[in-house]
Amino acid sequence: MFLRVLIGIGIAMAAAWVILMLYLLLARPKGPVLKEAMRLLPDALRLLKRLAMDRSVPRGVRVRLWLLFAYLAMPFDLVPDFIPVIGYADDAIIVAAALRSVVRRAGPEVIRRSWPGSEEGLAALWRLAKLTPPGGA
Repeated sequence: MFLRVLIGIGIAMAAAWVILMLYLLLARPKGPVLKEAMRLLPDALRLLKRLAMDRSVPRGVRVRLWLLFAYLAMPFDLVPDFIPVIGYADDAIIVAAALRSVVRRAGPEVIRRSWPGSEEGLAALWRLAKLTPPGGA
């Protein structure tokens, strides 16, 4: 009985890992979007830090950010680096997905107030998060 439970848990974990791999493969940035995301990375990291420390940001957003920071600090990856294409990109993909979620949940006013970069960089952030910039421009 105990062995069957362990086998069931192992199969469930393997299935969850495969689903995660498929999602990461489908969600990865492509073409010019990837270049734009790489250009924004330093400003985006400063934005995430500022948002995580800002008490006016909704608690769920701050929790999500601290979980992201904890994942990035882990000494091992969910996707081993020897897997082609997504092995080295898993952290970047997870950061991009978290950034999109945080930008959508925190709201444009909070993002604009906390954005450390240029107006062009902020406009690129709106495009990456698939949001309409404040003022509809």
